[in-house]
Amino acid sequence: MPTMALPLSLHSSTSYLSTSTIVALCVFFTLLCACIIIGHLLEENRWANESIIALLLGLCAGVVVLLVTKFHSSKILTFSEDLLFLYLLPPIIFNVGFQVKKKQFFKNFTNILLFGVLGTIVSFCLISVGAFLLIQRIGIANLDIKDYLAIGAILSATDSVCTLQVLSQDETPFLYSIVFGEGVINDATSIVLFNSVQSLDFSSINAITALKLLGIFLYLFCSSTALGVVVGLFSAYIMKTLYLGRHSTDREVALMMLMAYLSYMIAELLNLSGILTIFFCGIAMSHYTWHNITGSSRTTTKHSFATISFIAETFIFIYVGMDALDNDKWKSSKASLGTSVAVSSTLFTLVLIGRAAFVFPIANITNCTKTRGSTKIEFRTQFIIWWAGLMRGAVTIALAYTQFANFKLTSAHDYTLIVTSTITMVLFSTVVFGSITKPLIEAVQLRNSKPAISDSTDNPEDFRFLFHENNDLNQSNNQPLHGQSSLSLLISYPTTTVHYFWTNFDKKFMRPVFGGRGFVPFVPGSSSGEAEEIA
Repeated sequence: MPTMALPLSLHSSTSYLSTSTIVALCVFFTLLCACIIIGHLLEENRWANESIIALLLGLCAGVVVLLVTKFHSSKILTFSEDLLFLYLLPPIIFNVGFQVKKKQFFKNFTNILLFGVLGTIVSFCLISVGAFLLIQRIGIANLDIKDYLAIGAILSATDSVCTLQVLSQDETPFLYSIVFGEGVINDATSIVLFNSVQSLDFSSINAITALKLLGIFLYLFCSSTALGVVVGLFSAYIMKTLYLGRHSTDREVALMMLMAYLSYMIAELLNLSGILTIFFCGIAMSHYTWHNITGSSRTTTKHSFATISFIAETFIFIYVGMDALDNDKWKSSKASLGTSVAVSSTLFTLVLIGRAAFVFPIANITNCTKTRGSTKIEFRTQFIIWWAGLMRGAVTIALAYTQFANFKLTSAHDYTLIVTSTITMVLFSTVVFGSITKPLIEAVQLRNSKPAISDSTDNPEDFRFLFHENNDLNQSNNQPLHGQSSLSLLISYPTTTVHYFWTNFDKKFMRPVFGGRGFVPFVPGSSSGEAEEIA
């Protein structure tokens, strides 16, 4: 936890608690309260949102701290990667998975994977190559190949919070699910790429090295996802079997929270992606575990997870704003103002190009596979998807610290310059781009328009009729073409077909074991059946 350097007289307190820690916590809690109040007052403002408010409050608090300490650096401004990755990110990512509208998310899962995984890899490659070719010409000569690859992974991590605060799940369900899903998968992919780069030896680069990097990436991605699902199913089985709510609903809530956090810690212990693990653990818990607990526990968990996530998210932006004014970093970089601006501008230009290089091509390639004009991704939708990924946040800064905080004697100044340039880019993209996000999207996105993506077989009843109609036709021809009928439907309607068969498998095999929708635990004297559905 951040602490603050204080005069000696304050340290003479007889309290068993550290006075500096108490002061630091008071500062942050005060800023959190102020951010919530100001955010409420500016709810209808077109140019402000809580992310920007928190960042600006952090900057103002940082200025006050610098004035109080007479421009000597203070520990309260130190950015801790452990604080971010171990305590702040887990509740945010878990709540994202827990509250996600699963039907809409998995309906667009193919597009989300294309943008979140393939797109991030394309951006990673372009930014890494661009940084290698351009930064050396500015005069930064002490970085090696692993550093440039790390820069590519660091700058590929997006922060779409500002855009998601503007979009509506009800008005633009497709666009929201794409931006939302890609943001989560993108962060996880960036961290997996970063970890993959750290685990390889680049002393001799060849085709085998690239294949190893791809293999490590696929292993981390798949194993992290599987671990999250397994822990989520295990929690559902425990809740369904033991009926903890018959004695104490507090135990149900506590166990759900602890098992969710445990999935993240197990993933980190196994050197997997904790973000992916806890995200899919949240999805599994909302689909099975949440339906196995009492009605009061459902309400409690839903609002508790959302509240903790909101506080952690606001805390991160305040923390980033205060850390930006850490005087030691800016003094350690010996680069001139012109060099700092050149590096920051180069990195941000690479972000713009790297994002455009995959958003528009992937969207148009996807459009070519569609047979109905209503299912195509319009250009205005492509633009918003591109815009949503231009802002950078706490994950970018945390990864930059992880790679460049351990200064080497031969590259200390260059490492510090990369860190300060990253901070500059985060501040600029969040404040400038974030402030114009709402009016820009209002101008680009037509109000009260129909969702950009639709499917003639969205109605399960229509699809069920279509499936049985084809199946009956095959049987009338005395041909065992049930598999061929399924294959033809899979080719014609891949997402809906998968959803249809998964629904049948879920009802026949999964829910009898792990519970889920429709399961009502017996709790004497409690109306535990009805609660709001998490779709």
